[in-house]
Order: sequence, then structure tokens, then C-alpha cells
Amino acid sequence: MKKTPFGVMPDGTQVDQYTLAAGKLSCDILTYGGTLRALRAPDRSGETVDVLLGFDRLESYLDPANDKFLGALVGRYANRIGAAGFELDGVYYPLAANNGPNHLHGGTVGFDKRVWTAEEAGDDFLTLSLVSPDGEEGYPGALSVRVTYRLEEDGLSIGYEAVSDRPTLCNLTNHAYFNLSGHGSGPVLDQQVQIFADRYTPTDAGSIPTGELAPVEGTPMDLRRLTAIGAHIGDAFPQLTMAGGYDHNWVLDGQAGTLRPAARAYSPETGIALEVLTTSPGVQFYTGNYLDGCPAGKGGAPYANRWGFCLETQLFPDSPHHPDFPSPVLRPAETFRHTTVYRFPSCGAGEGA
Repeated sequence: MKKTPFGVMPDGTQVDQYTLAAGKLSCDILTYGGTLRALRAPDRSGETVDVLLGFDRLESYLDPANDKFLGALVGRYANRIGAAGFELDGVYYPLAANNGPNHLHGGTVGFDKRVWTAEEAGDDFLTLSLVSPDGEEGYPGALSVRVTYRLEEDGLSIGYEAVSDRPTLCNLTNHAYFNLSGHGSGPVLDQQVQIFADRYTPTDAGSIPTGELAPVEGTPMDLRRLTAIGAHIGDAFPQLTMAGGYDHNWVLDGQAGTLRPAARAYSPETGIALEVLTTSPGVQFYTGNYLDGCPAGKGGAPYANRWGFCLETQLFPDSPHHPDFPSPVLRPAETFRHTTVYRFPSCGAGEGA
């Protein structure tokens, strides 16, 4: 494990970078936003490729133009809550409307904009913690969060835990943007993705779920086999045209709470394959439809629309307004837990695409 200074916040708080290594893999994690800044894996020839979008300087992460959540831990509620508010136990809680009329990724100053505390660190793991006080961004209860990044020879796992002293909402994820041809290689449309889901949650024009669990069969949302990201992204399908591409939650097959396959991805250019496993009930597949205007990335890479894709494991968007969705309510006697694994099969587990 290597710890290096990465910059200083406007209030004087130092931000550090931790570099973990295991086998052929290595990654960089910032205390700012719990950000996964880089993840390096070997291509088919053994050359190292950085497969995550990110920045070289703290100032780029702080730039108002960086409203893309690159690599960040997001919360207290990942994704959207419609009409920027929710009712819990008979009390209505208004939230910041930071995505049109809706609430997105925890609000104006979500977990992605906080400096986390490094509690424990080793050559191949880092545990970060954060306390979100009662009332922060409108949410009830003091929420204590611990996130552990653990790098193994075949992949990276992220384990989330949270407890609250009052009933609240909790839905945590990581917003990593992958480009398996290399972070600066251009659009990901020729890369392939597979999502292990028979259903998805259609949305309205504001990307708020309608409440339906719709079958993917016969639609461009059917990604049950490895499919080029660009194969149907431009189809005249209302869900795609409204969102400018893929930006939807899929209802994952299998039992939520058990670690199971969620998705796969593959770059024909580099031969790098990625497998995503999770205990979460859903995954948001987002194709970087709004990356334009992003600050220049690592090495000056001119990140633009569709230069990366996200596979954000999560509870479903807008769950507080849909009683049939998995519940996001966390009560004092409970612990929020979930695990996501990003596995590179060519580094030791499974078979490549």
C-alpha cells in the first residue's frame, strides 16, 4: 500500500491517495468522495491498461463542471428520488432538487463531495468511514458508514455497511466509469455488455421509474447476451430517446442479498473482460450520455459523451415512492450491508468473454 498527498480542500483538509496492489491489478483510491480514481488491469498482451475515467488533480474533482460523479461513492441515496422528497413514518422530508425537479445522488453536497476518514489500510485493502449528521441534505438520522475496498489477484470488491440512530433511507453505490479499452481511448460503443436480468424499471422523461417491472424481451433493453453497447443505443425506442442512451435500472436475476452475477463487459480491442457480482437487487447501466463538458481527464484525455459506462449496483431508483420495490428504509436496529465485486477473469477466476 502506498499513501501519497493528492491535494488540499478549500478549508485546509488534506486529501490522500491510497494505491493498492494485488497480483497483476492495482488501483488508486482518494479520501475525497471515496473516489476510485484508477484501476489498472492487463490486456491480452500483458500490457497494463487503466480502465477507469478519472482526474490527475483534486481541482478537477472540485470543478463545478465535474457534475459526473467520476468514481465516487454516492449517498445517502444513490440515484433519483422523484419530486425531491419522501415520507417516512408519517413525516415528510423535503430534499434538494438538484436534477430538475428531482433529487439525485444524495443532494447538493452528497457523500461524493465529502472527505472520508481512512480507518484501516494495508497492501490490498482500505477501509473508509464517514458520519452523515442528522438532517444533512434533509435526511433524518445520523448515519455512520464504512466502506472497504479490497483488491485481490482477480478483482476488486467493495463492501458497504451503514447504521443509523433514527429511521432513514440508505442506498449506497460507487459511480465508476469503465472503459475497457483504456480511459482515454474514446467512445465505448464497440465494447460489449451483458446484464443478467429479465426485467428493468422503465422511467418517465425525468428518469423517474413508473413503477412497472417491464420485460426486456423484444426490446433494446434485452442485454442478456453480450451485445455491443452501440448496437441499439440509437434505436427509436422511447426509453432510450428520452435518456439519450442507456440510463436505466435492471432488476437482477437471483436472490437479492446473495452474491451473484449482475453483468459482464468486454473490449474486443484489448481483450479485457469484466465481471460484476453483487448482493444488490438492481444495477444501473449508464452509458455516459452527459459526459460532455467534463474537465480534461488523466493525461489530458478529452472525456466526452459515451467515453465510459457505469454499472452501479443499487436499490431501485425512487424506491421511497414505490412500496413494491425493495425497501430503502434503514432502522436503528438494522445494518445496511451490500457487496459488489469487479472481477477480471483473465487475472485468475473464470473464463474470458
